[in-house]
Amino acid sequence: MLIVLTSVKGSPGVTTFTVALAANWPVAVRRVVVECDPAGGDLGQRFGLAPSPGLLSLAAAARQSIEANAVWNHTQVLADGLPVVLGPAGGPQARAALSTLVPASSPLRRAAREPGVVMFADCGRMDPGSPAEPMIRQADALLLISGTHSDELAHLATRLQELGRVAARPCLVLAGRGHPTKEVEQELGIPVMARIPYDPAAATSLTGHAVPGRARKGGLTRVAVGVARILAAGRSSIEAPESAVGQHVPGVPPQRVPPCGVRIAPDLHNAAREVGLPGEEVSP
Repeated sequence: MLIVLTSVKGSPGVTTFTVALAANWPVAVRRVVVECDPAGGDLGQRFGLAPSPGLLSLAAAARQSIEANAVWNHTQVLADGLPVVLGPAGGPQARAALSTLVPASSPLRRAAREPGVVMFADCGRMDPGSPAEPMIRQADALLLISGTHSDELAHLATRLQELGRVAARPCLVLAGRGHPTKEVEQELGIPVMARIPYDPAAATSLTGHAVPGRARKGGLTRVAVGVARILAAGRSSIEAPESAVGQHVPGVPPQRVPPCGVRIAPDLHNAAREVGLPGEEVSP
């Protein structure tokens, strides 16, 4: 199973939430986080890990014929035992490695299709023409993580149609303070799967800087647990609402996503309520 996480503007915490989601996956499977950010990876620096093995060593090995299981030879382990394929810190190196590893025939992509494997791909910011775009096209689930200020939502609105055409199962996850969740849903015409609260203590615990066992029980972790449960249930997809009427979010284009656009997993609202996912957070 391949779960891709990405944003379309700024840095709303894609890497942090990728680690939180993988760490709280509710099913006993082989989990691996892969840093596919074309701008370069962060986890190596955050957790004080060696540059290799990682994405670069895997890309070098993939130039020859290797088995999908060889991916595990290029992982390192975070503090809680979570395997990760580290992306290089430099953008040019990351993009070169991705050009080798994103094709469907690559060992990385084949490993994601192995039974009993869940791969969490942190694709960073998804700019047009990103070398990580093929990961989106083959994702079993795509989490679009967005901030909720007007400029962030404006960028999201202009990309929704495009992302809806290339991804089979995109789900919108909001992050931090800004416009209320209900306002965003009404303006964009699609439901929100969850909202990650402003939770610096929990975020710090997922970046290798906090005292273990203290901050992981915050709101960020609760949201990760709930989203993981929804995705692990393997629900099919349905069409997003054709239109919605609500307060206008300043700066966001007024057009709605047409029925042929973004597809959202069904019953997300009910599932989110069942697991107690936070609904909104408003800036002062």
